[in-house]
Amino acid sequence: MATTALYTNAASINPKSAAASKMPAGIKSYEQELAKPKANNTTANQQDFLKLFTTQLQNQNPLDPTKNEAFVAQLAQFSQLEATTNMATQLTALTASLQGDRMMSGAALIGKSVVVPGNAFELKAGQPVQASIDLPNGAQGLQIDVLNGSGQAVYQQILGPQQAGSLQFSWEGQDINGQSQPDGAYRFRVTAVAQGKNLSPTVSTLSAIRSVSQDASGEMLVQVQGGQTLKLADVKRIGG
Repeated sequence: MATTALYTNAASINPKSAAASKMPAGIKSYEQELAKPKANNTTANQQDFLKLFTTQLQNQNPLDPTKNEAFVAQLAQFSQLEATTNMATQLTALTASLQGDRMMSGAALIGKSVVVPGNAFELKAGQPVQASIDLPNGAQGLQIDVLNGSGQAVYQQILGPQQAGSLQFSWEGQDINGQSQPDGAYRFRVTAVAQGKNLSPTVSTLSAIRSVSQDASGEMLVQVQGGQTLKLADVKRIGG
């Protein structure tokens, strides 16, 4: 009966536990390693690489050591990993520095004027409004109207033949009788006669920069008078 009882107790022992109890001190079984909580960050770094490298040196077979070429290749990989990591860190710092410099440079643009595509503009404090009229083929004649927010023409100017290129035009904020117009929204309406046809040339206005900012991708943005926002890369001309 005693023999049977000993046999039964031995069979009831967990084989994995028995195997684990026979492991030498400091050595874990495969089952114990599997039971360990997994780390959240599994990315290897230089320290992990160096630890693996030194462990390999300590446990290599003395009768069949690792070839010199293999050691050189592993050292080259380690050096390349370290150089790449350092480069990434330096690039991150450089990018942050450049973004700060760009913002400081952009601050110097506040108050400057840029050419904004479109014929709409705002009249403020009776300040002259400058516009650019695109005439790629020139014109035999040109008519420029200034319309207020209600669509009424408050100013008109008729010009003769114009050469091909960009025509610069300025409105002083007055009607045809020389009376100053109130602040508000206005727009240019330009009609040109070219090659016997009536055309509507592209008009751009010169607006003052009110603020400079960056979007999520680091693109520089400028907000001009009237609330319109442009990419700095799309700005073709900056005035005083």
